[in-house]
Amino acid sequence: MMCQHQPQCPGALRPDGQAARSIVAHPEQGWWLLCNGTLLFEDTGRLLPSGEIVRPQRPGTSLALATKTVLVETAPAKGGRP
Repeated sequence: MMCQHQPQCPGALRPDGQAARSIVAHPEQGWWLLCNGTLLFEDTGRLLPSGEIVRPQRPGTSLALATKTVLVETAPAKGGRP
């Protein structure tokens, strides 16, 4: 698969190969097909066009499930102070 973008996206074997553009996305299934032929999984693992498996590179986080801090304002308990 050859990238048609200008400038071209990094090749699958380059260290920055995950930076290639997504051409097919299935985040509900946890994977993306990049224009360099790489299958990228939400845990950052990859399947290269050659069939080589690259283990996840970042511990603890995933692309699709990044956590956010949400502040929730709660009402005071009955009889309590605001």
